[in-house]
Amino acid sequence: MKVDILAFGAHPDDVELSCSGTLIKSIKSGKSVGLIDLTRGELGSRGTAEIRDIEGQNSAKIMGASFRKALTFADGFFETNEESLLKIIQIIRTHQPEMVLANTPSDRHPDHARGSELVKRASFLAGLSKIQTIGDNGEIQQPHRPKSVFFYIQDRHLDPHFVVDISDEFQQKVECIKAFKSQFYDPNSKEPETPISSEEFWNFIEGRAREFGRPIAVKYAEGFISERGLIGVDQLFVIY
Repeated sequence: MKVDILAFGAHPDDVELSCSGTLIKSIKSGKSVGLIDLTRGELGSRGTAEIRDIEGQNSAKIMGASFRKALTFADGFFETNEESLLKIIQIIRTHQPEMVLANTPSDRHPDHARGSELVKRASFLAGLSKIQTIGDNGEIQQPHRPKSVFFYIQDRHLDPHFVVDISDEFQQKVECIKAFKSQFYDPNSKEPETPISSEEFWNFIEGRAREFGRPIAVKYAEGFISERGLIGVDQLFVIY
């Protein structure tokens, strides 16, 4: 299935926390979106990989994504090597996205930076004809390089290269995040407390969205870093 945007996350809820508002907005405008989780989040202090698989599919339905796939890279231990690069290349060539979104290059969880580098390299290598991959149908795949690779800002404060107004999509973003019931605030949960399981964490989610929205005079926004730095625009009046 070809999609316009392919969003990768090191863990099943990374995309929801960081760029689901932008993806919802894109889907509302007629774009197709696919989600790829590099790991199943099996090292998480709360829940299990099986629970997070179900939660991820529920969140994808709320978002309106065309599909969600969970890879079997080892949570906490995956590396950027030939095997992992070829797998991501195969996925990019299968879905032929115009745009790829990935974790930020620097963040609290080390998997985020590793996932960022892995997807960045694979997005370039996917365009090289001498790298051969086989699709799910058993045929040799054609090269495909996404036009753009952007990194969504998650936990650490980083200066974005651009922000996307998600004021109308923010509440749906929250519902996508809440689909991961095992991970976030639940007063009845007996699971261990984590940096994201407190009630206060919801204030951070809203505060970050307000922080990125303020410079462009909107209520909520999400921030992104451009892989190539310079960003072109089609016309001036799309700028806030």
